[in-house]
Amino acid sequence: MTIERIESNARMSQAIVHGDTIWLSGQVAKSAVGGSVTEQTTEILAGIDALLATAGSDRTKLLSLTIWLSDMDTFTEMNMVWDGWVSPDAAPARATVEARLAAPAYKVEIAAVAAR
Repeated sequence: MTIERIESNARMSQAIVHGDTIWLSGQVAKSAVGGSVTEQTTEILAGIDALLATAGSDRTKLLSLTIWLSDMDTFTEMNMVWDGWVSPDAAPARATVEARLAAPAYKVEIAAVAAR
């Protein structure tokens, strides 16, 4: 089987496709960096939609997600965006944890695994 790399550079790929499985790297906000958790989560989930589409999939085929928040006190704020985005009949396995992210301006990071 071949390995397809999407949006790759010397350091990493934004997505990897192998067989019928898609792995997304940790996604962070680009234009909303430094913005609210709501703004960052909204941008990240739109980016996940775009990467999944490029890989031939969509959010109904998500298998699992890991969400990192820089402050667990923003869990409810993030979930307000999440609940409007996730397909209720196709909710993936999910873990949400608090972590210090790569830069203080990042408040949310999300990595995902999906089926094609």
